[in-house]
Amino acid sequence: MLRAIALLESTGLTRPAEAATYAQMLCANAYNSARLGDRDRAMAMIREASQAAAHLPAVPGQRHTFSSAHVTGYLVSVHWLLGDAGAALHAGRGLHPGQLPTPERRGRLHTDMARAWWQWAKPEQTASALLAAYRHAPSEVRDRPAIRQIAMELAERHPRVAGVPELALTIRHGRGSRA
Repeated sequence: MLRAIALLESTGLTRPAEAATYAQMLCANAYNSARLGDRDRAMAMIREASQAAAHLPAVPGQRHTFSSAHVTGYLVSVHWLLGDAGAALHAGRGLHPGQLPTPERRGRLHTDMARAWWQWAKPEQTASALLAAYRHAPSEVRDRPAIRQIAMELAERHPRVAGVPELALTIRHGRGSRA
């Protein structure tokens, strides 16, 4: 992936689509580096992605353009993957789901925030984030094993915490699921 990033960068990134692809590839590389525990590389890549995205033009009428909001979503993911729940929550606090173009992206933001809250041992906030994710993209909660596991652990360990009973019903019965 680093070769592909370098090759794309060598084009000069003169077209918005090239610059957007470049920023997105940097984000993906930051995420992968964080998964491997390479904090330095992950943070360097996400900083570079943030700088690249800051120069992207807004394209009126195009909902699927890559933006600084996407980078922030990746930053939340990178931080929780690196075990820094506080930084993940701090990064995500100013990001509004409406800044992300698809229900799946919005759902992913909420599941990543839930993971950070869970790392911080905050069951009520975790449940709230998972319910928000479910409202945007039910499959992000229902069908992703790691996220479903968090929901099930919440139901087992914290059955009386606000939001947990509703979350447990949602997971068990698929209430409100989209076709």
